[in-house]
Amino acid sequence: MPELPDITVYVERAQALLQGQVLRRLRLLNPFLLRTALPPIAEAEGRRVVAVERLGKRVVLGLEGERWLVLHLMIAGRLRWLAPGTKPPGRITLATFEFDAGTLAFTEAGTTRRASLHFVAGRAALGALDPGGIDVMAVDVAAFAARLVLENHTLKRALTDPQLFSGIGNAYSDEILHRARLSPLALTKSVPADAVQRLYEAARSVLAEWTERLRDEAARAGGWPDKVTAFHPAMAVHGRYGQPCPVCGAPVQRIVYATNEANYCARCQTGGKLLADRALSKLLKASWPKHIDDL
Repeated sequence: MPELPDITVYVERAQALLQGQVLRRLRLLNPFLLRTALPPIAEAEGRRVVAVERLGKRVVLGLEGERWLVLHLMIAGRLRWLAPGTKPPGRITLATFEFDAGTLAFTEAGTTRRASLHFVAGRAALGALDPGGIDVMAVDVAAFAARLVLENHTLKRALTDPQLFSGIGNAYSDEILHRARLSPLALTKSVPADAVQRLYEAARSVLAEWTERLRDEAARAGGWPDKVTAFHPAMAVHGRYGQPCPVCGAPVQRIVYATNEANYCARCQTGGKLLADRALSKLLKASWPKHIDDL
C-alpha cells in the first residue's frame, strides 16, 4: 500500500500539474469505485482544481466550491499521468480525470477491488474521512509518546494504526522499527522513555529520507512516480527476508500473521531472539529455533 512518502510525492506532482486546471471530464470505469451518492459525481466536472492534499494514505483533489475528490489507493491502487490523447491502461483502470494538460488515471492491479473514491462537499465532510492519526513529521516527541501509549498494542500495530499515526503502513513501520532497534512485538506501554525517543527520531528520519529518495526517483523518471511499490532494494529489512541485515549481516527474519507480515533483524532488534511465527512456529513446535544462532 502506498504510504506517506509515496502519497506525498503523488500530491506534490499532482499539485504541480493540476493546480488551476479545470476537470473537463470524469469517467467511472468501475461502478464499485465510487462510495458516495451525494453530491452527484457529475458535479465534479467543470470545476477548477484549487488544492491537492494528503489525508492519511489518501490523495485529495480540492475543487472549486469546496468539493473534494478523495482517492484511497489501498494496496494495489496507483495513479498514472497520461499525456493528452493517450489511452489509459485497459482492464486495470477504474477511473480517469481528464484535464487540458493530460489525464490522471486511477488504476488497480488484480481482481480484488479495494480502492475507493469519495466525492464530498465541504471541509467538514472531508474531515469526517480522516481516521485521526497524527503526522509524526508535524509533532514533538511528547505528542508522539502520548499517542503511542493511548492503548497497549505492539509497536508494529500502533505505528500502522491510522487512528494513531498518519500515513505509516507495513513497509515503513518495518524500516522505522529497525532504525530504532526495537522489536515489532514490544508492547507500547512497556517501552522505556529512551526507546520512545529513538522510535520518534527513527520515524521522522526514515519518512523524510524515503520521501526525498522517491522525489529524486520521480524526477529521474520524468516527473511522475510511475513505479510505486512497497519493496525497494535499498530498504533495510522490509521485503528482504533471508537477506543480510545492512547493519550486522544477520539474515532478516519475518513473522506472518493474517494477510500481513513483519520483517526484522533478530540481532539488531530482539537481542537475537527469534519471534514466534503464528503459523510456522506452531507447525515446528519443539523444532522452532529460539535464537538467531540456532539457525
